[in-house]
Amino acid sequence: RLVGYASVAFTTPPPLTDAERAWLVERARAALVHEVGTGDPDPLDDTEVPARLRLLGASFVTLRRAGRLTGCIGSLEAARPLWCDVVHNARAAAFEDPRFAPLASEDLADLSGKVSVLSATESLPAERDALAAALRPGVDGVLIEAEGQRGTFLPSVWDAVPSTDRFLAALLTKAGLPDDGWPAGLRAARYTTDEFGD
Repeated sequence: RLVGYASVAFTTPPPLTDAERAWLVERARAALVHEVGTGDPDPLDDTEVPARLRLLGASFVTLRRAGRLTGCIGSLEAARPLWCDVVHNARAAAFEDPRFAPLASEDLADLSGKVSVLSATESLPAERDALAAALRPGVDGVLIEAEGQRGTFLPSVWDAVPSTDRFLAALLTKAGLPDDGWPAGLRAARYTTDEFGD
């Protein structure tokens, strides 16, 4: 719940280097190849992991085949080492996103992926007009919670929904909240992402 979100928020670590980004993308793909080939999840027993990637981190992984979305799963809290979080979410996006069929061996050839590493969160105003005014289109990922429901959009969603009003209405719908009003007691926060991948 967002009400306790400050207790699990994390300080944003140093930026990733290009080599660390490449390592994460390659490791996530290797995990998917492993599971497609063996039927078993990757054991995550690596011993040589860059130090920066062993710090706690939160991430989303988005998978596409021939440009079409085939899975997107992520974490909002930094609860495990970043490299484990990325591999875990890549696996979940490939095999557990209920919107899509699980990844099969024939899907690997044209599979592309994007990793989004989340920053620490920052609370936002709860009133709709103040929230809309505070948002930075194209920059902010937004997390909302109300009435026991929770939803988030990554910053990349602004590409498809550039209007702030439409963005917020779509986010309410995603969270399972009515988009024709404004829920009482809504809480909101924003974050940024470091996005990279194929």
